[in-house]
Amino acid sequence: MNRRRALKTLFCSSAALSLNLQSEAEAKVASKAIHLLAIGDFGTGGSDQKAVAKAMREFVVSKKIQPAGLWMLGDNIYGSTIERAAKDRAEKAWKEAKELEKQKDGPKAKPKDSYYKESSKDAFSVKSKRWQTDIEEMYPRSIFPGPQWAVLGNHDYHDNIGGEKVQLAYAKKEGVRWHMPEKWYRVDLGSPEPLVTFLAVDTNFPVISGTKHKKTGKIQSHMSEKEHAKQNEWLKAELAKPRAPFTVVVGHHPLYSNGIHRDTKPLIEEWGKLFQEHKVHAYLCGHDHDMQHLELEGLFTSFILSGGGGARVRELTNKERKMPYGDHLNGFTHIQIEPHSLTISHHALNGGVLHRLVKKQDGKVIV
Repeated sequence: MNRRRALKTLFCSSAALSLNLQSEAEAKVASKAIHLLAIGDFGTGGSDQKAVAKAMREFVVSKKIQPAGLWMLGDNIYGSTIERAAKDRAEKAWKEAKELEKQKDGPKAKPKDSYYKESSKDAFSVKSKRWQTDIEEMYPRSIFPGPQWAVLGNHDYHDNIGGEKVQLAYAKKEGVRWHMPEKWYRVDLGSPEPLVTFLAVDTNFPVISGTKHKKTGKIQSHMSEKEHAKQNEWLKAELAKPRAPFTVVVGHHPLYSNGIHRDTKPLIEEWGKLFQEHKVHAYLCGHDHDMQHLELEGLFTSFILSGGGGARVRELTNKERKMPYGDHLNGFTHIQIEPHSLTISHHALNGGVLHRLVKKQDGKVIV
């Protein structure tokens, strides 16, 4: 019995009946459906992000689909761009010095570390090289021509001063696919009538992201109390409006998670009943660096975590709460929307299906 089957059997034997789950979903990719890919916690520029991006490209080509767009689930830009630019420049200077050293009577290169300059002035901006290397080229237009719908993660607020403002500003540049008109917004997909309504939200509440920095003790950046209140009013209003047959809310922090960060109580307290009342089919997020699918007894919403986009993965820590699927690995999520079903699949670096669920309009879940 393989790992996937074992996890599925364990879950189904204990909780599936009370959670309205049915037998295993068929592993099909429908050519005429709306297709999207989603990744969270990806913006490192490192080898793992590159590996996931490569897997996404190969998946799209092999399945002969054209995604309507990509969902970027937050932590889109990791690390200080100032520090990274200084390191890049130091690396280049050191290599040039080593080449000169090889020449006859060439000057001896200084130690590599000495080329690093803390005083770099390359602050994160819409002109930063990372937009090209980590976003535009990593997910090329030739394969992903649609929008890159993005939400903000805690690192987007914390790692670069005004980083969240830069991401909003970059979306206003002509010709870019990066889509973040506001910190929260609505996307309806499908023609002639919408099949799915996406509500993108900012989960960086003051109480969630406005914590003290472990080293400096300073309060970290977060959305304002005014923004927090305004977004909640907006979300209530949008859920009360006419929507497509399927509704998916997209954020960064999870409501429920068996990962290292566990549940996010402020989100549960403010949005849990709201999702239930308005029958939100799925909540899609990242933050925990793993891949999860949770179903909670009595709740209409399926909770999907796709945090394996490129950052270092972390083991799940809640072993007691059963779940249809959870594992700490890099990968991406494929979303397939059809008139009567919403199919969500987690995929490994080889493109293989790690886990798949089908959500029906009435809330039934097939795994």
